[in-house]
Amino acid sequence: MTIASTARIRRGFAGVFALFVFAGAAAAQEAVLKFDPAHTSVNFTLADVLHTVRGSFRLKSGVVRFNPASGAVSGELVVDASSGNSGNKSRDGRMHREILESARFAEVSFQPERVDGTVAPQGTSMVQVHGVFGIHGAEHEIVMPAQVELAPDHWTVSGHFSIPYVLWGMKNPSTFILRVSQSVEIEVKASGGSPWVGK
Repeated sequence: MTIASTARIRRGFAGVFALFVFAGAAAAQEAVLKFDPAHTSVNFTLADVLHTVRGSFRLKSGVVRFNPASGAVSGELVVDASSGNSGNKSRDGRMHREILESARFAEVSFQPERVDGTVAPQGTSMVQVHGVFGIHGAEHEIVMPAQVELAPDHWTVSGHFSIPYVLWGMKNPSTFILRVSQSVEIEVKASGGSPWVGK
């Protein structure tokens, strides 16, 4: 084997090694998901015997930092409790006054703690997000199934979970005539620009 051939082989191995190092660094890079209230929806659904009540809340702020390689996650989403709106002024007034007590408990929050499942650095992934949900002055552990899409120039997240609000100590709005579900369904959808910035 000539000296020139040996040099070419060494350069080839060096190139392959550099490629693996670069790929590993990209996979280990931290993704920062900055939730913009204008591009985030927080919707709720509450069923009763006659019909289904649908409404929404407004996000105040949110940042989630996530490492796809290690699964480490941190951050917080904060929702304005007083922004709850189902389109019925009387019903919403009772919701804020008697159930959420939003004048006393102005914020609803979610703090992710860990992720079960693998989030691909690019593409769509299905995971289980474990975290702490704060509402009505108390904190509760929840698990939220979520779909996460990461790309070089954008990200999207959608998740769905149930809140057993009566079990968690909030007032049951049911009456002798009208019976409503003791759990409310929450759906969150959000999108943003490049997740690989702000590290």
